[in-house]
Amino acid sequence: MSEWQPNPPDGVLTESQVRAHAEAIARGDETYADPVTGYFVLTEATLRARGACCGSGCRHCPYSAAEQRTAGRPPS
Repeated sequence: MSEWQPNPPDGVLTESQVRAHAEAIARGDETYADPVTGYFVLTEATLRARGACCGSGCRHCPYSAAEQRTAGRPPS
C-alpha cells in the first residue's frame, strides 16, 4: 500500500471507489474498504450524522468549503 492520503492526490475517485461508496450507502454501512488502498473510509451519511465537520478533509465530507475551513481543514 502507498503512503496514507485522505483523498486521491488528484481529487478524482476511481469508478471502483465511487461504486464502493454507493454500495455502502445503499446497505446503510458507516464505512467501506477503499478498493484501491484497502483503508476504511467513512461514508457521507456517517459524516452527516456527526452533525458538524471535523476539519480532517474526509473524502465524502458533506459540509461546505466554508464549514470545512472553519473546522480547521488545511488548504488543499
